[in-house]
Amino acid sequence: MIRTQVYLDEDQAQDITMLAKSKKTEKAKVIRALIQKGLEQEKNKQSVGDTLLDFANLGKKLKLKGPRDLSSNHDQYLYNE
Repeated sequence: MIRTQVYLDEDQAQDITMLAKSKKTEKAKVIRALIQKGLEQEKNKQSVGDTLLDFANLGKKLKLKGPRDLSSNHDQYLYNE
């Protein structure tokens, strides 16, 4: 393991202390578990670009078609301009 120093605000420190006491474990173990959980959530997040590509691929899969001039007249379709 690598030793690292982190500054916590008072509420965070108190929450970690309470959680460690309730689980009867060390604060360091609680902090490591919370960091791991946060990292896993970040890894599972999808970027906006990936979401749009998935959306476009779904349209292809369902064989949906839009107007042929959509890219050049998108303002007209979005805002009725």
